[in-house]
Amino acid sequence: MPQEEQGFINSDSLTKWVRWFLFIQIAIAVVSLISGNMEYQLLTDYENGIYTSQEQAVADGEANDRRQGVIGMAYLAIFIVSGFLILRWIYRANYNARQLGAKDMKFTPGWSIGWYFIPIFTLWKPYQAMKEIWKASNEPNDWSNTEASSVLPVWWFFWLVNGVLGQAVMRMSLRAEEIAELKNVNLVYQASDVTGIILAIVTLTLVNGIYRAQLSHAKSS
Repeated sequence: MPQEEQGFINSDSLTKWVRWFLFIQIAIAVVSLISGNMEYQLLTDYENGIYTSQEQAVADGEANDRRQGVIGMAYLAIFIVSGFLILRWIYRANYNARQLGAKDMKFTPGWSIGWYFIPIFTLWKPYQAMKEIWKASNEPNDWSNTEASSVLPVWWFFWLVNGVLGQAVMRMSLRAEEIAELKNVNLVYQASDVTGIILAIVTLTLVNGIYRAQLSHAKSS
């Protein structure tokens, strides 16, 4: 049966999974911040010539690399899974808004997530799609005249900043050789962790707001 004929689909389970993975993402980012501070201190010690034993300096450096590598892989895995869940949740939220009575929505469920993968357009189209979902979820019968939440521009600001910082870390790390350059990469990476934490918190707020609005309308219909 086509999805359009199924009616409103309860998102309790999907929303819970999104929440859990966002919480895990925050926890991993906090661990990454702590580890990043440890790495920065290690680089500072190298720079200041604290080590009198080359063997100890090498051993500490290798231990740092292993720790950072494990955290990085865990972070990547969690990011991929949470990203998949959030995109699925956005698709469902768009679909459910339509089932609640929202007419003439500009973004289909598919394109509400598809724009995340289109270069250039990904800078603003996903924001517009999410803004439409928010409005249609809160006032499905008159969504076009509804004000959007102030959390939306905050969410998108940190989404863009986090993306820019991630790209900066990647490019800087490819050419960083000197200790001073490695320290700069470390600081940008830590900044990325901080914005990632804020982004996850704001995303939680956004998800909870849309979910509760849709559930409220579904129960009253």
